[in-house]
Amino acid sequence: MLRSDMSRSRIKPFRVVDESEDWIVLDKPAGMQVHPSKPADLFTLWHGARELLAYEIANGGQVSIINRLDRETSGLTLVCKNPNSARHFSQLMERRQVRKEYLALVWGWPEADSFQVDAPIARQGDFLPSPIYLKRCIHAKGAEAVTDVNVEERFGSEATGRFSLVRAKPLTGRTHQIRVHLSHAGFPLVGDKIYGPDEGWYLRFIETGWTDELQKALLLPRHALHSCLLVAGEHRWESPLPGDLVEFREGILGGR
Repeated sequence: MLRSDMSRSRIKPFRVVDESEDWIVLDKPAGMQVHPSKPADLFTLWHGARELLAYEIANGGQVSIINRLDRETSGLTLVCKNPNSARHFSQLMERRQVRKEYLALVWGWPEADSFQVDAPIARQGDFLPSPIYLKRCIHAKGAEAVTDVNVEERFGSEATGRFSLVRAKPLTGRTHQIRVHLSHAGFPLVGDKIYGPDEGWYLRFIETGWTDELQKALLLPRHALHSCLLVAGEHRWESPLPGDLVEFREGILGGR
């Protein structure tokens, strides 16, 4: 069953980008977790997709989220409605035949307009002391990880801070890959509590929630990463830079 625009607008806090009988593409907002990690978790994308696809589920369908995004990452998420579709797109992912691109706001002005980060990624706690279990790092014994980066725009000044809008194209699919690679290259994401200026801000956030002190240090309450393009076979889906990141850019430009 394909939803009308009117019914889509009333359902949940995500946008339906495209839909067929076999799949639906959602534009996930920042701050929404994709899957519940414990029974008490509040509304996640998975819950929302199940409500949205209640008719399909009642008629033997399912909800299979193909590409997972971090809670703070916004953008395109492909959800399959039946086993055949889920198998097809999962196989494309395994064969690296799904192209993914992300827009990110980063600190600094890269000298080159395009560059590649080829550096293996591992869970930091496996090799180095780390107070953050999920934190990743660059390590020679890590898994292969490659990201292509193109600079879309450099903006800001010495007075406002220098920032860039970049397009990151992961050629592999490691946890936190873009965040780790951009930080490793010297251009961490704006708002990144773990891979930004100091991982201590993440620990403080866990204790206190978002505060004025965190706002001053990180500038955004979420890391500035947006899944803007998915290409799978004959399908191509796009999502523009979301409002909060547009507002940040315009605020810096206005402060010149």
